[in-house]
Amino acid sequence: MDYDIAVRSSSATGLAAVGVAFKRALVTQCHPKMLLTLLLPFFIALVGAVVLVWAFWTPLTNWLDAYALNWTYLNEFDQWMLAIGLFSIKLYLVPLLAVAILLPLSGILGLVIAAIFVMPIVLRHLERREYFGVVRHGQFSTSYGIWNAIWVGVLFSLGWLLTMPLWLIPPLPVVLPIVWWAFAFTRMLRVDSIIEHANAHERKLVWRRHNRQYWLMGFLLALINLFPPAWLVLPVFSSLVFAHFSLEALRQQRQQAALQAAAAHDRKVQSP
Repeated sequence: MDYDIAVRSSSATGLAAVGVAFKRALVTQCHPKMLLTLLLPFFIALVGAVVLVWAFWTPLTNWLDAYALNWTYLNEFDQWMLAIGLFSIKLYLVPLLAVAILLPLSGILGLVIAAIFVMPIVLRHLERREYFGVVRHGQFSTSYGIWNAIWVGVLFSLGWLLTMPLWLIPPLPVVLPIVWWAFAFTRMLRVDSIIEHANAHERKLVWRRHNRQYWLMGFLLALINLFPPAWLVLPVFSSLVFAHFSLEALRQQRQQAALQAAAAHDRKVQSP
């Protein structure tokens, strides 16, 4: 048997593999258990938003208002708007900026909760239904997953806040949210989707071989995240997308390793 051909044919790569992961995630999302799972990150994000607004809305808007009043260019533009009979831009700019700061922070909290608590539920569900033969070889998965989710969440929050002044430069108001959410989805979920099943060597191989596909999935999910109705399902749906992709990639990688081992054994037996 030509093992090299079998190895190449067993590997789905590129757009095809990403498309398969999204289609499988969409089907799995319709399962009653996964629909029920939607409630956990949504509830956490909602509570987080309420707490953030309650605790930080007044000091944040006061700080933004004081900062805006000291910005000469904005004051001049605001006076010009009022002079021609239009509205004060600062009247609407301050609350919009406050929402742009607080809402993503509650969203990343929902994603962190999904990575830590929802992903294990997703993995157990998929393991029993579609990836039964993918044995768990991961070690210290819980501590590693929690640490990864925390540092990605903190870096996302800091990066979001520090780059917000750049939103005044078109087209960065659209580009920056996509970049930061793509980073959050990719760096958080690629770890949690495989950490329980793959050992350290297997994880490094999967991440290196499929790095572009992981970032493509993160980018696509970040684009979907631009539409507010998607926020209800994205924490769980994104977990399903990454879990399907990672488990399938791990399964194929182990199949390739088995084929290569068998080929090496046959060559050893046949050699004089």
